[in-house]
Amino acid sequence: MSKQEEKIDELIKEALSAEEAKFYDELGEQNLIEKIGGLHRGKMGWLAIVMNIFNLVVLAALIYSLVQFFNTDQTNELIKWASSGFLCIIFMSMIKLYNWMQMDKNDILRELKRIELQVSTLINSNAL
Repeated sequence: MSKQEEKIDELIKEALSAEEAKFYDELGEQNLIEKIGGLHRGKMGWLAIVMNIFNLVVLAALIYSLVQFFNTDQTNELIKWASSGFLCIIFMSMIKLYNWMQMDKNDILRELKRIELQVSTLINSNAL
């Protein structure tokens, strides 16, 4: 964060009540672990858990496909196991992509909440 942004954050915190300042601090930047944890909270948290379970099942299927791929000598079987492994990789990639999009959405919502808080603080300071 640049010094100007830190200065703006300090000015905002000074204008807020103690409860609002605590809420503003909670809206700050999150690291990757906190973002992943944020996927499992809220209304759609159950979906993230189910998707992670399916991701593990597909990983097991991928490992099984790889083992079968390396244990066969027939060309048709090689093609079948390679295709199933490829589909497993695509499925896992799509789940990861969805999770990353959800984390990005959560970041955008957090920033919108920060802007809403800043706007309401400006309105309240001008109303006095």
